[in-house]
Amino acid sequence: MFKEIPEHKQLTLTLDNGKEFSKFKALEEELDFIIYFADPYCSWQRGTNEHTNGLIRRYFPKKTDFSTITNEQLQEVVMKINTRPRKILNYQTAEEVFIN
Repeated sequence: MFKEIPEHKQLTLTLDNGKEFSKFKALEEELDFIIYFADPYCSWQRGTNEHTNGLIRRYFPKKTDFSTITNEQLQEVVMKINTRPRKILNYQTAEEVFIN
């Protein structure tokens, strides 16, 4: 998915400290990103991520079995979230900001 992002927009990536990111070095090398980690229990360091998690939970509540979710269903939610105007973006969508 990251390889589809234009190279000039590939700068950094900030991750949680979860075990799911234990192979971050391989990801960093493959994508040529600089990867940062938020401090433990400091969710405010990833405010946009936490807000987006809340939006995702509106469609997929906690304990959702993602093996039952199709790629089409997931892409529909991604499209809805990315085309939703946001106050923090001066009421532009994330898609508009990214493209411009």
